[in-house]
Order: sequence, then structure tokens, then C-alpha cells
Amino acid sequence: MKKLLLGDEAIAQGALDAGLSGVYAYPGTPSTEITEYIQGSALAREWGVHSRWSTNEKTAMEAALGMSFMGKRAMVCMKHVGLNVCADPFVNSAMTGTNGGLIVLVADDPSMHSSQNEQDSRFYGKFAMIPTLEPASQQEAYDMMEEAFQLSEEQHLPVLVRVTTRMAHSRAVVKVKETPRQQNELNYNAQASNWVLLPAFARKRNAIVTAQQAELETIAEKSSHNKYEDAADHSMGIIATGIAYNYLMECFPNGCPFPVLKISHYPLPKALVRRMTEACESVLIAEEGQPFVEEMVRGVMPGNTVIKGRLTGELPRTGELNPDLIKKALSIESDERYATCEDVVPRPPALCQGCGHRDVYAALNQVLLDYPNARVFGDIGCYTLGFLPPYKAIHSCVDMGASITMAKGASDAGQWPAVAIIGDSTFTHSGMTGLLDAINENADITVIISDNLTTAMTGGQDSAGTNKFEAICRGLGLSEEHLKVVVPLPKNMAEITQTIRDEINYHGPSVIIPRRECMQTLQRHLKQKKNAERK
Repeated sequence: MKKLLLGDEAIAQGALDAGLSGVYAYPGTPSTEITEYIQGSALAREWGVHSRWSTNEKTAMEAALGMSFMGKRAMVCMKHVGLNVCADPFVNSAMTGTNGGLIVLVADDPSMHSSQNEQDSRFYGKFAMIPTLEPASQQEAYDMMEEAFQLSEEQHLPVLVRVTTRMAHSRAVVKVKETPRQQNELNYNAQASNWVLLPAFARKRNAIVTAQQAELETIAEKSSHNKYEDAADHSMGIIATGIAYNYLMECFPNGCPFPVLKISHYPLPKALVRRMTEACESVLIAEEGQPFVEEMVRGVMPGNTVIKGRLTGELPRTGELNPDLIKKALSIESDERYATCEDVVPRPPALCQGCGHRDVYAALNQVLLDYPNARVFGDIGCYTLGFLPPYKAIHSCVDMGASITMAKGASDAGQWPAVAIIGDSTFTHSGMTGLLDAINENADITVIISDNLTTAMTGGQDSAGTNKFEAICRGLGLSEEHLKVVVPLPKNMAEITQTIRDEINYHGPSVIIPRRECMQTLQRHLKQKKNAERK
């Protein structure tokens, strides 16, 4: 059977067909569609596959570990910066090992289309000493799911599967199984001494995992996803990793005249690399992301082989790779290009018309006119767009949850007023602990939790704290007197501005919750209601 699937959808379908019992994730572009596809799958519903969103990537990783502990196959999905959030359980999962197969699916974002950086998750796989797979096509992404689960169960290690934006968000025809594999049965085979990381046990596991590396490299060298394709012209060889192999093949529709080494399974297959470096006068390394393979190849090459790539300037040091960049590196003439149409007007991102965040920023800016040295610490979400005109309202945006802790740090340094603005989903993701610090130290900060009742930036997924924020703040110890809820509408501007002013002038921690549903999800819910009434 064939289906036209996004890369993300091919991954999701592949995992379901491989006997997945649970997917755990926090929404983040370009990984979001994996979980959404599983949530919409009739097969997943029939088989009771867990697919509810987690509060953050760390809780997702730990829940997936728990499912693996019980012998079931689990997958945890995130974007690359989410791997930073779950780094603690991720790295330690190599020490605990796995019982049921465990895939850690990470979607990197070269060129930072919707991200703070363009880090390369393959470094995490090497650092954690676990196998890493990097598909070159949607079909390979589908096929790799079954293989990754099998590898995880055979080696008792999690497997990192790394994709990038273009792989995640482009479509191709994928041949899928007619009959999905049944889910694993619950079992109690997990050895407690492996999973209890007391130093005495962890030292033993560390020795075992370290010793496994030679076997993992041998497996990579024999993998069907790593292949050496010889050719007549040995003046140059080309190593292409993941989707870069796809780009390379686009440059040579009739076949590449140079030897090609495709790498999609790590650890780096050094024997295959040496074969190329010994046979070719120079080697071009094309990889999507940072010069991960390029740096390692320099350590295994003979001294007379010239290595080219991102580090030497043949390919750009930063940003996405594409076929034209590879053509340029190979001195191949690119196809004709057309000038940008002058009638197309650039459309920078902006808050939606009618968005509640707009009213929050309008009120905040009005109040802060009276506080010339005010500093507003922003966070990750739609409201980050408050930095742009016409509001120009925030002074920082670093990572999920940083608004509250940075405001506290600024206050500790003597800054007043220090205001933090954070969204509802981001607050439960990683803002709660920062607020607890602020409350415990009676920090002089004003926190605005701009609640639009959804995780809006990534498409309107459920928000973990919906209708719970007042209870959460009270539970953390916040004074009832300085916990305020307002409705961000132009007609309420006088009330909102007075509330913000009062809480700024209160010298202690306070929380203001402007609450109004996201315009996008509101329209969707109204449409659903209308359709239901028609039926």
C-alpha cells in the first residue's frame, strides 16, 4: 500500500506499524505533526496508543522511559532545543538501557526558521553513546522506525532518530505495511540494578555501554543505510549524510561520477570512511547541520587527502543545505533562476488581528511610559512577536521559562520595575519553578501569564495548565491579594492598566493573568460547534 506522506507523517506511520504503544511529546516545529498524526490515527485509537501531549520534553522523555521499562515500545518527539530540556533523562537513558524499544525522535531546524539556534542533535547521540539514525528520504524514515525499535531492543539502548525541517515538512510517496506489527506484551524483564543509577550500579553500566561502542560501529558499517557507491573518477569522493544525500542525487540525475558514501546510521562507520579517503584525492562532505562528520573524518583520514566542506568554505558554515549549494561546491552550473516578483510584498510575522496579546502589550506599554528604566523579559510563544513593531515591548527572549528567572535575576541586581511575560503553555512547561524561586525570595517582580487557553504558536494544541493557573500560583505560595485575572479587551483597558500599575508598585512577587481564547482556536471551536448543531 502507498501513501503520500510528510516526513513527520512517515515517521508516525512507521512507528505505529512497528507496534508503538505510546508517543510522548511537547509541540515544537518541525516535530509537531508526528504526534498530531498519531492522535488522528484510527489504528492508534483502536489499539489504545497513548498520544496526549506532555507538559514538557523532560516529562515526555521520562514517561517514555517508564513505558520502555514495562517492555512496551515508546517514542518521544521534540524539536532540537527540546532535547536540551530533556538532556538529563536522555543521557541517563543510555545508562539505564531499555526493555521495550525506545526511539528519541528529534527534528533539527537549520536556518532557524522557527528556533533560537540551529544546533545539531547528532552531537547528543555521540555524547550519550547511543546509536543515531538520520533518514535521507521519507521512505527511509518510515523503514527506520521498525529497525530503530529492533536495534533498541537488541542493544538495550535508546536510539536517536534525527531529521531536519525539509525532511519533516516535505511530502513523498511511501510504501507502507499492509499489516501492522502487534504491540509488545507487558513484561517484567527490566533489571532493577540497571535502572537504579546509584554510583555502584551506574559504574557497571557505564563500562558496559562504553564497551558496546565497537559493536555499534560494526553494526553501522554493515547497515543498509550506510552504503559506498564506487565510480570511475577518484579525483574526488563525496560523503553525504541524511537528506544531503537526496540533495546530491538531485545534482546527478544520471548518476554521480565520483565515489559516494551515504551515511544515515551512526556511530561513524570509520572503515567506510577510510576506504574513501584512501581511494580519493579529495573528499567533499555534505551534511545538513553542523560539520559533525567533517570534524570526525579529519581524525581518521590519511594525511594526503584534502577534506572539503563547511569548515573550508566549499559549503556555507551556517544555514540549510540545498542542491544549488552542492552544485556550487562541485562547480556545476545551476538551473536558470527567476527574479523575485516585485508585486509580492514581504509579510513579516505579526500577532493576529484580535489577539489578546495585543491588548496586553498595549496596556503594558501605556503603563511603562511612567517607568523609563523598566525592563520586560519575554519568553517563547506567539507573544515573542511583541518585540516587533508596533509594540517593541520586550527586552529579552532566551528559552522556555527564562522570562521569570531573568526578571528575578534582574531584580536581584537592583532593577525596578522588572516584568516577566510568559504564555500559559510555557508557564507550565518551565516557568513554574522560576516563580517558586521568586516567591521564596519575595522577589520584586511582576509576572504576566498571558493565557490564550492553548499552545497557539505550534497550531493550537492543548495547554497543560488550562483553568489551573490560579491554583498553581496559590499552591506555589503566592499571596491571593497579588494574584489578578483580567480579560484583555480594549473596553477593559482602564482596569488592565490600573492592575498592572498596582502590581508594579507592590514590592514583592505578583502575577497578573490576562485570559482570552486565541482567535485561531476560537474560530475553530465555533466552526466545530456550528457543524455539530447542523448534524
